[in-house]
Amino acid sequence: MHSGSRFLRQASSRLLYGFGRSQLHLRPGFTLSILNSSMSNRQDEGLSAFARRMHASGTNLEQHTPNSIFSRIPGSEIPQHKIKHSAKVTVVGVGNVGMACAQTMLSAGLLNELALVDVLEDRLQGELLDLQHSAAFLPRVKIVADTDYGVSADSDICIVTAGARQREGESRIDLLDRNVNLFKKIIPELVRHSPDTILLIVSNPVDILAYVSWKLSGLPPNRVIGSGTNLDSSRLRSLLADKFEVSALNVHGYIIGEHGDNSVPLWSSLSVANVPVLNFHDKKGVQYNKETLEEFHKAVVKSAYEVIRLKGYTSWAIGFSVASIVKSLLRDQMHVHPVSVLANSFYGIDYDVFLSLPAQLGSAGVLGIANLPITEDEAQRLQNSAKILRGMLDKSKMQ
Repeated sequence: MHSGSRFLRQASSRLLYGFGRSQLHLRPGFTLSILNSSMSNRQDEGLSAFARRMHASGTNLEQHTPNSIFSRIPGSEIPQHKIKHSAKVTVVGVGNVGMACAQTMLSAGLLNELALVDVLEDRLQGELLDLQHSAAFLPRVKIVADTDYGVSADSDICIVTAGARQREGESRIDLLDRNVNLFKKIIPELVRHSPDTILLIVSNPVDILAYVSWKLSGLPPNRVIGSGTNLDSSRLRSLLADKFEVSALNVHGYIIGEHGDNSVPLWSSLSVANVPVLNFHDKKGVQYNKETLEEFHKAVVKSAYEVIRLKGYTSWAIGFSVASIVKSLLRDQMHVHPVSVLANSFYGIDYDVFLSLPAQLGSAGVLGIANLPITEDEAQRLQNSAKILRGMLDKSKMQ
């Protein structure tokens, strides 16, 4: 058989094999009949021509491309790749997290303009002056601040770190409702002044507030992102790097799902120096029990609480995490980050909820979700995580 034919058959097979409704849904034999017809007429037909034939045959490829590695979120815009050489980013909330995000982005030279927004005018002006005094040590950048959202106009990315703090004795739902009311003031203003922006939500509970922001903004789902488990995954990689005495850059693995106690570590795809950890131990006859792995996960979950216990808040790690996400977006790097996205149609989730999945990021926001194979146990834990988040939304004022 011609090698091109085998390649297209394999590509078709991967497209039909998926983990949610985001994959191509074709009647049995439909794809192969098109392939056979296509290859019998022109064996050298490329994938782009194949896509055109699929479209002409009535198959909707708007959300599904011949690239079987990633699937687009339903309702997303078709991405237009563009590196942002002149970038403006707004940070809403100049607390510890907001200023850590601002500082790490400035130090990385990602911005041409930084806008700060907060309701506390004195704190806002103090942070503005402090940053402006560092101008001689930074790449040339314009820094502005105001309590009026007009200062955020034409932002490429709007980062929201503002949020209500939990009061003594206050339930999570009551806290969520106060944050929903706060976001009803923030999100529409940001979108009004920057209709083409990407919203990056950092405030906790981040998955819930990313969903709230999506609903309030009216933006397509590819342009609303939560910082999610990007930092959780970094913490896991750091712990495992210490365990295996290797650079964290050579540890590859994700934590997905809820950013919090119900997050899901993907042990089945974890690798160190490109060696799958579980398979390696199986082949060597080494017992690497689940309890040992779960201790690493527990340490990740507890780590934020430990930082808060010691210094009162977290800031620098989330600041660097956000800067890495912003860099992927502005530079159109197409890097994969575990961030909070609309998860409907992935891994058996069939309702609207935001949680972290391995997402490819570029100048258009979320370009696609990686079709990462996971075990039944991991899928079940992810679905349970989604149900918990959806349950909180159903009890809140933002359904």
